[in-house]
Amino acid sequence: MSSFRMLRSMRISTVVRDRPIHQLDHWTRSSSQSLESSSLRRWLHGSQIQRHGNVTRPDPGTGIKLHFKDSKGNLLKTIEANEGDDILSLAHEHDIDLEGACEGSVACSTCHVVLSPEHYDLLPEPSDDENDMLDMAFGLTDTSRLGCQVQITRELDEMTATLPSATRNMFVDGKKPTHH
Repeated sequence: MSSFRMLRSMRISTVVRDRPIHQLDHWTRSSSQSLESSSLRRWLHGSQIQRHGNVTRPDPGTGIKLHFKDSKGNLLKTIEANEGDDILSLAHEHDIDLEGACEGSVACSTCHVVLSPEHYDLLPEPSDDENDMLDMAFGLTDTSRLGCQVQITRELDEMTATLPSATRNMFVDGKKPTHH
């Protein structure tokens, strides 16, 4: 019987569980390891996952204050954040219209914000990937950053994030994105 038919007719775990793993790659730990019959094991890539959108609101009066303004300088909302939260996730949590089309994977410039100069200088330098995306941002300034890449710290208390008047990746029909 061909191996294709065997895979179709049997559960995959019964076909591969007793076979030795011959090739060493990033999915396995060693070339001599075999899969045990009691459980089918897969060794996955161990890179760190960035988690966006997991915002826990601090108790009132205990958080780091962040002010959001529109492109004309009008205050939209003042919120409180925890240390380590990113601006994009905070905007979504508090229903502030900051798009974030790539959901924080540094593949677009739709979460572009303009930061207050005194707070911008407190941030680490943007990565090359972030700079590449910022080059495509509408209304780029000297204090522009991607909201998904700005992690809130205590030193950034009372920071202002101003939303640009437009972005380059908005849906054509004007649909407002929702947080997943």
